[in-house]
Amino acid sequence: MYLRSGFASFVFVLCVSPVFAQTTPTGTAEETPTIKAETRAVIVDVVVTKGRDEPVTGLKKDDFAVMEDGKPQTVVSFEEHTVKPSAPLKLPPMPPNVFTNVPEAPPAEALNVLLLDGLNTPRQDQSYVREQIVEFLKKAPETTPVALFTLGDKLRLVQGFNGSRAQLLAALGDSKSGLLPQKSYVSRDAQDAMDDKEHIATMQMMLGGFGRSTEGVAAAQRAQSELRSFGAELKTEMTIEALQNLARYLAKIPGRKNLIWFATQFPLQFFPSMNSKGMYDLGVLNNGVKEVADLLTVSRVAIYPVGAHGMDTRDWMEAESAGTGGRSSGGALMGDIKGEDAESAGNVAAMTELAAETGGEMIHNTNDLAGATTRAIDNGSHYYTLSYSPTNRNMDGQLRSIQLKLAGGGKYKLSYRHGYYAYDDTTPRPKRNPSALMAVAMATNPGPATTDALKTAPPALLPLMQHGSPNSSQILYGLRVQPASPQPEPGGKRAGANASLTGPTTRYTLDFMIRWNDVHLVELSSGAHVGELGVQLIAYDNDGKALNWVGSTMKLNLKPELFAAIRKSGIPAHLEIDVPKGDVSFATGVYDWKTGRAGTLEVPERSLKVETAQNQAGTSGGAEVRK
Repeated sequence: MYLRSGFASFVFVLCVSPVFAQTTPTGTAEETPTIKAETRAVIVDVVVTKGRDEPVTGLKKDDFAVMEDGKPQTVVSFEEHTVKPSAPLKLPPMPPNVFTNVPEAPPAEALNVLLLDGLNTPRQDQSYVREQIVEFLKKAPETTPVALFTLGDKLRLVQGFNGSRAQLLAALGDSKSGLLPQKSYVSRDAQDAMDDKEHIATMQMMLGGFGRSTEGVAAAQRAQSELRSFGAELKTEMTIEALQNLARYLAKIPGRKNLIWFATQFPLQFFPSMNSKGMYDLGVLNNGVKEVADLLTVSRVAIYPVGAHGMDTRDWMEAESAGTGGRSSGGALMGDIKGEDAESAGNVAAMTELAAETGGEMIHNTNDLAGATTRAIDNGSHYYTLSYSPTNRNMDGQLRSIQLKLAGGGKYKLSYRHGYYAYDDTTPRPKRNPSALMAVAMATNPGPATTDALKTAPPALLPLMQHGSPNSSQILYGLRVQPASPQPEPGGKRAGANASLTGPTTRYTLDFMIRWNDVHLVELSSGAHVGELGVQLIAYDNDGKALNWVGSTMKLNLKPELFAAIRKSGIPAHLEIDVPKGDVSFATGVYDWKTGRAGTLEVPERSLKVETAQNQAGTSGGAEVRK
C-alpha cells in the first residue's frame, strides 16, 4: 500500500540506533527460510476508444475477456477511471534538516510526463519542441498534472508535478536546467553525416575522381562506420537506462502515467513484440531492455511517442539533397534516398511498437506538437484497470503475452500493455552490463571517484545517484543531514573514502530511516527477518565533481523484538562524511540487493538550517558551515 501523506507525517527517530548496531550477517545453518506462497497480481490499464479517439464509458468487468499466453484468466478487480480536476498536493512541512524522497504528486487518476529527448533529437527539432510545449502550457488547465523531464547525457527533472503553469513556464526558461537545445557527445546529426561524406569525397577526389578507392579510403570508411555503430549502441543503452531511472522515480506514485516522449528517432527493438518473443531466447534482447520493460510495467507507464521532426517535407530534388556537395552520382543519390526511407520506416515501426506494447498511442507526421500533447493527455485520461492472478505461477522471468477482448469489440480500439516479464521478489535477476551512464560520467568527469565507487557500490545504484538526477522512489526513506557536533579535531582521520581529500573540511552526519516494507526481508524459522541493503553517499560540488564518497552494505538479521520496533519506525542507517568548504550537495541512495529496488535523494547543503552557534563555529581546520 502506498502511503502518500502517511509516510511524510512519521516521527523520525534519527539517531544511531541499537537496531542498526545489531544488524549482522544473515542467519545460522539452523535458521532456515520460511517459504510463503505468493502470486504476483498482474495489473492492466486499458484505454477503449471509438471513432475519432472518443472514449468509451460505462463498460463492466464482464465485458472484458483476458488471456495470458492464450489461456483464459479470471479478472479479480475492475475499475473505471475518469480524470477529474485536481490541485497540486504539498507534503506536510518537514522538521529542520529532514528530507524525504516521497514524490509530490496530486491525487489524480492519471499523471502526465513530458520528456524532451535531446539525446535522440537534433537541436533544431529540440527548439521546435520547446516552442510547442510552451504553447501547450499556456493553454493547459492548471488542474492537468504535468512533470517535465529532459534527456541529454543524463535524465534531468526540470519541474515536478507540484508546479503551477507559471512555475512550469519559468522552469522551461531556466538557463541551467530548462529545456535548452543540447547535443550529447555521443549524438550525431545530419551535419556530422555530411562531414563524413565530404571527408571521403575529398580523399577520393585527391585520387583522381569520385568513387575511386584505396586501402586508406576503405579504412576511413570502416572507421566512420564503427564510430556510428558505437554511438548508436551507446545512445540506445543511455536511453534505456534513462527510462529505467524515470520508472524508478514514478514507482511509488499511484495510478496511470502517460509518458509523452518527444524525439526524432526512437531506439529499435526497445520492447519485444509478441511476434519476436523468441528473440530473447536467442539472446538478441539485452538485460537492460528486459529490466526497463519490467520497471515500466510495475510503474504503470504508457508511452506516447511523438515525432519531434514534425511533418516530413523532404524533397529529394532539392540541391541540398543531392548527396555530397552535389557531386553524388545518380546511384549514390538513390542509395541515400533508400537508406533514409528505410530509416524513417524503421523509426515509425519503433514508435508504433513502443505505443502498442505499453498501452499508449503513436503520434507522427504533424507540426502541431502542442495539439499532439493535448491529444495524448486526453487519450490517457479515461481508462479501465483490471487485474488478475496468472494461472501460470512460475515466476521465471520469461515474457508473457496478454490479450484483451471486448464484447462487441469490433467497433472499438483497445490500447493496453501486451505483455510483461514474470518477475517477483524471488526471481533471480539477470546480470547487467556496465552502466552506460556511468561510462558517460567517467568520460565527462574523469577522476578516481566513480572508479573507486564502482568497486564497492551496487552497479545499478550509481547511475541513479548522479548529480542532478531525479530521485528514485522504489524504496522510500527519510533523511536528516546536519553538521557533526562537535566537529572532529584538526588532523584527525577523515570520514569518507577519498584518500586525496585535503584542506579544511566540515564533517556531516546523515541519518536514514528506511521504510521497512519497501525492503525484501525473509523470515527465518526462528522468527528473525534477514535482508541485505546497500547504503551509499556521494558529495558533489556544483559542477557535478565528486568530492568524497562513502557507503556500506547492511546485512540485516532482525530478531523478533527488533523487527517489531522497526515496523513502527523504519530501518535506520548512519553515515558520516567530510567535505571541503564551498557549495556541496549530498546524493544518497539505498539499494535492496535481493530485488534490485532502489531509493535515492539528493540534498543541497544550502537547504540546511544551522541554528546553533556551536554548529556554526564547530568546523575542522577552519571551514565554516553556512546558514
